[in-house]
Amino acid sequence: MQKFKILMKWAILGLASLAAGCASALKDERDPWEGFNRNMQSFNDNLDDYVMKPVAQGYQWITPHFVDRGITNFFSNIGDIGVTINDLLQMKMAQGGQDGARFLVNTTAGLAGFIDVASMIHLQKHNEDFDQTLGYWGTPTGPYLVLPFFGPSSPRGVGGLMGDAAMNPISYVSLGLSTGISTAISGGLFATNAVDFRADNLTSEKIATEAALDRYEFFKNAYLQQREYLVHDGKIPQDKAHEEYHFNIDEELDKELTPPVSPY
Repeated sequence: MQKFKILMKWAILGLASLAAGCASALKDERDPWEGFNRNMQSFNDNLDDYVMKPVAQGYQWITPHFVDRGITNFFSNIGDIGVTINDLLQMKMAQGGQDGARFLVNTTAGLAGFIDVASMIHLQKHNEDFDQTLGYWGTPTGPYLVLPFFGPSSPRGVGGLMGDAAMNPISYVSLGLSTGISTAISGGLFATNAVDFRADNLTSEKIATEAALDRYEFFKNAYLQQREYLVHDGKIPQDKAHEEYHFNIDEELDKELTPPVSPY
């Protein structure tokens, strides 16, 4: 669930670079497929407006908070399996041990992950995925690409999604069953995860949308900056390091929502 929060972080920070970019007539070399991407984003936005957002709002309305929190924890715990594997693939052995311990603690003491016991005992949760692993191995990001349903991505990101799916046990939960039953179980779990994630981020998405001068440029810059930040674990190369890489997302969101106090 941290991915969306980090995306919001870079979306807010991207406003300054967006303003500068609007003054330039040069084509963004990172985005040679802009026409296709803008059309695909419009498709995704319409899908969200007419399907995902209403379903998420209904889910949020009928689901008690503790149940919603438990479902979020459950899928986050499953995600820790992939996080641990990617830790090891990036040679982050100590971090991998910690994330593996999180999964074991939450699966046992946390009732299959519905209760985040690991956070209660200060086992830090990390954010690693196969796209970051590919970046660690030296695979270039490639051009910006908006995927149907999945949104902002890149050619490397497509490979990352495939790797993440292979590491997700939900992909194998119904092996051995008939095709129809298998599809229903796996599809149902993935759909529940998607709706739960969308419901948890209704407010954040609203803030980002209202702040955007150009929604497309806004999310493109947010995605590309976020990926670079994650691949380098926050240690941005010197020629790309800027002060905005070090700030508190919660404080920044508070600033966006709090009107200035009049001196009179």
